[in-house]
Amino acid sequence: MVVDRLNGWLRRIPVWAVYLALSLPPPILLYMGLTGGLGVEPIEALEHELGERGLQLLIVGLAITPMRRYLGLNLIKFRRAIGVMTFVYISLHLLVWLVLDVQILNEIWADILKRPYITIGMLAFVLMIPLAATSNNWSVRRLGSKWRTLHKLVYGIAILGALHFVLLVKGFQIEPLIYMAIILGLLALRFPKKRRRVVA
Repeated sequence: MVVDRLNGWLRRIPVWAVYLALSLPPPILLYMGLTGGLGVEPIEALEHELGERGLQLLIVGLAITPMRRYLGLNLIKFRRAIGVMTFVYISLHLLVWLVLDVQILNEIWADILKRPYITIGMLAFVLMIPLAATSNNWSVRRLGSKWRTLHKLVYGIAILGALHFVLLVKGFQIEPLIYMAIILGLLALRFPKKRRRVVA
């Protein structure tokens, strides 16, 4: 079967290769920004690219369980790497906003309080911190069953991330709504339908 062949091929890919591949775009984007490859607003473009790629990785991470359940495609071995790199991209997205965009500490705090999309984005980032901090074997052993419960925060983080994107854009744009729809659809697929009781 095609899926079996794909799974066999995926088993031969080392996890470090995923880390390496996902580590390449940020320095490339930074180089493009410095050399005029990101247009007339390079800081805004860099900030947007990092944030959107982080959201895309978040979606890939959410898709792993449904893909295994419904398609038989097994990407579980890469889930931690994808999760960690999602945090890296979102951290870089935040760092560009803090250091290159706003820069002034008082304005940063004012923006967080005043602008709903920034408030929501910061909340999503704060919720990601304990997930990133516990993405290691020691934490899995230490927390036991609580580890799985803690990492269910990713469901709320994904919704907040998509909502951040929806509120960020000016006017009606279909792209952030598509992201939100995909995330809601993937979350729905993670919960199997309850079987109806047949009344004799």
